[in-house]
Amino acid sequence: MVKSTRLAAAAAVLALGTAALPAQAQPNDSTGTTGKERAESTVLVFSKTAGFRHDSIPDGIAAIQELGAEHGFAVEDTEDAADFTADNLARYQAVVFLSTTGDVLNEEQQNAFEGYVEDGGGYVGVHAAADTEYDWPFYGGLVGAYFDSHPHIQSAQINVEDHDHPATAHLDPTWERTDEWYNYGTNPRDRAKVLATLDESSYEGGNMGEDHPIAWCRPYEGGRAFYTGGGHTKESFTEPAFRQHLLGGIRYATGEKEADCSPDGAEQEWKQLFDGTGTDGWKQAGPGSFVLDEEEKTLTSVGGMGLLWYEAEEFGAYSLKLDWRMAGDDNSGVFVGFPASDDPTDAVNQGYEIQIDATDAEDRTTGAIYGFQSADIEARDAALNPPGEWNSYEIRVEEDRIQIWLNDIRINDFTSTDPDRDLTRGHVGIQNHGDEDEVAFRDIRIQDLGDPTDPTDSTDREPRAGRGD
Repeated sequence: MVKSTRLAAAAAVLALGTAALPAQAQPNDSTGTTGKERAESTVLVFSKTAGFRHDSIPDGIAAIQELGAEHGFAVEDTEDAADFTADNLARYQAVVFLSTTGDVLNEEQQNAFEGYVEDGGGYVGVHAAADTEYDWPFYGGLVGAYFDSHPHIQSAQINVEDHDHPATAHLDPTWERTDEWYNYGTNPRDRAKVLATLDESSYEGGNMGEDHPIAWCRPYEGGRAFYTGGGHTKESFTEPAFRQHLLGGIRYATGEKEADCSPDGAEQEWKQLFDGTGTDGWKQAGPGSFVLDEEEKTLTSVGGMGLLWYEAEEFGAYSLKLDWRMAGDDNSGVFVGFPASDDPTDAVNQGYEIQIDATDAEDRTTGAIYGFQSADIEARDAALNPPGEWNSYEIRVEEDRIQIWLNDIRINDFTSTDPDRDLTRGHVGIQNHGDEDEVAFRDIRIQDLGDPTDPTDSTDREPRAGRGD
């Protein structure tokens, strides 16, 4: 039967920083559902084994209970598969399969769990969760890849691919730790977002080659799934970095934290506007410039007030993603929906600026539509990384609407009513604000969302008039 560790539900919202969108969690279209609405955040830890049993399971349960106590969610644990009924599972926002092995659920219990996931439930797989339910196709898709083999316990280097997900945002680009490193029968990259990979040259016994995923996530059949290959050893669950990794996975699965877990294959739909190797297609308007650092793959603002804009193409309905970093109390912005022009004031007067500024009035600080609408400040503050650290914007423009996500948390939803600002087509650009402002940008990419009112692609229209060449 289920054992329970109950914690104050009110602490959950405060500690997890989810005040971004009050009343109920809001979906991020790129990640699938946010998880089911429930009265409180409650996680079930399931650790039944029908094969090898890890002696670290009690340590894992204790660690998750401690994380719940520290971060405001309730934790229950069970080894009883009879707890997998529709009514009982509906009580939880996520279920953690903690080093389960073998066939642990019968057909009726499997059906109940499938319904739970399809209704928005979350799944977290830890270590031997990949050594579970080989004959259940739904579970195979959920976990992402099955266990194949492993060498002896040893230190290895992990390359972190995604610093936006809450499970990996705290990690350096390389993470060295000791564990039992699984090889998997298939590579999950084409159906999941890979968060971290193993460097097989850093240890003995890897058999997957240069691309060896070890942690990943994905939206799945209406719910959310996160898996980490770590967690074999007892020591894993006292390791601060691994505990934070596990906490981030739980937060994603419950829907308390948003993250883009679109499969890596979906990135092929994105057009790279700046990848760090050059500025083809871009043009500087006004004074100042941007300095290209090919080693760091960044563009850094110098002088101004000017605008580096993507001259090669206009865009209609789209999602624009980029990373930015302030050195200190600096000023910059991202412009959308403006006409071609050598005069940066045309972007100011005929487009919209998504502001980057550490300190200013609420309608002129980070996340604001400059001069028009403040961000949700409480949500913005919860999502924002401080100067010196990277932040990510997703700016979604559709007809007269601009939505903004900061580090995967939606912080602004603005509708234009100005007839002089036509968001249905226009250019995008990044601002160099002035001599004292140093803001770096990287990984600028765009995805065509199509024209909801016209089957013709918006980029096929006649160019919009504006001053300039």
